[in-house]
Amino acid sequence: MMREAEITTDWQGDNVAIYEHISTFHGLPVADFDQPSPPVGPVAWRVAVDSYDPAEPFGEALQRFLTTVEAASVTALVIGPWGEVYEEENSATAIEALVSAKDKLPALTGLFYGDIVMEEAEISWIQQSDVSPLFDAFPGLTELVVRGGTGLTMRPVRHNTLRSLRFEAGGLPRAVIRAVIESELPALESLQLWLGVDEYGADWRDPDLEPLLGGERFTALRYLGLQNSDKQNHVARLAAESTVVRRLETLDLSLGTLTDEGAEPLLGLTHLKNLDLHHHFLSDEMIERLRGALEPAGVTLNLDGQEKPHTYDNEDYFYTAAAE
Repeated sequence: MMREAEITTDWQGDNVAIYEHISTFHGLPVADFDQPSPPVGPVAWRVAVDSYDPAEPFGEALQRFLTTVEAASVTALVIGPWGEVYEEENSATAIEALVSAKDKLPALTGLFYGDIVMEEAEISWIQQSDVSPLFDAFPGLTELVVRGGTGLTMRPVRHNTLRSLRFEAGGLPRAVIRAVIESELPALESLQLWLGVDEYGADWRDPDLEPLLGGERFTALRYLGLQNSDKQNHVARLAAESTVVRRLETLDLSLGTLTDEGAEPLLGLTHLKNLDLHHHFLSDEMIERLRGALEPAGVTLNLDGQEKPHTYDNEDYFYTAAAE
């Protein structure tokens, strides 16, 4: 089974990690490679350039990193802004530079691609591209996180060692969801998909998720996150009634617009070890019902972040944790 440190949700109180750069990744503290004092002990190295006025191209910063640290022993890498991240061409150029450096990073097992916070670019402004080459270039990866859904593409891949995969987006394209589910990932234990909202590209439909929810894919899967959706009630019902939920240890339906209606079918999931619902719109009564039904069965609940809808002109509006 995956080490607990490798299943990272990056939840920080009432905010998600898009507000602050991650401080740990892949079970290691994150450190900038060009800081004045070198860190003591193993770290996850962070490589980035300024998102508004970069002093050097990302490719040059990456090469400087590779000659500054002992690249052959690097196990975890965090990629921050690769330049003006809201410009369409930059993601592909950065991925190409990273792929070109693959032979210098033979020990890499953890990669976070897109540690970009709101003051650098809103999550929907991040211009991604085809991330498939990352799977091909680093066959030893056990953990991969990609942030940003705009322009994001992917083809089905084969990767034998990947155990944790997370896509963070304000709107995750259905083509990417389908490509992930069609991929051959025999070791995958943790999958997190920030489905997002229609306005920012979340165009998925039920058939896109059916092979995953039907249990046909990823037989090693024990942690499933279907998160950050403006249709979270519907997502919760799909998950609760699915075949795959029977073999899960953790179901993560956090960051979305979950209300009492969506929580109702979750009351029977007493076989789970963990049910994560943080950032929700549940009533006090439903919270007590969930605790009464699930905690005596040994289910650990995360019910942090009880939100209230915005009311305008006598109408309630619900919101995901990350959208624009």
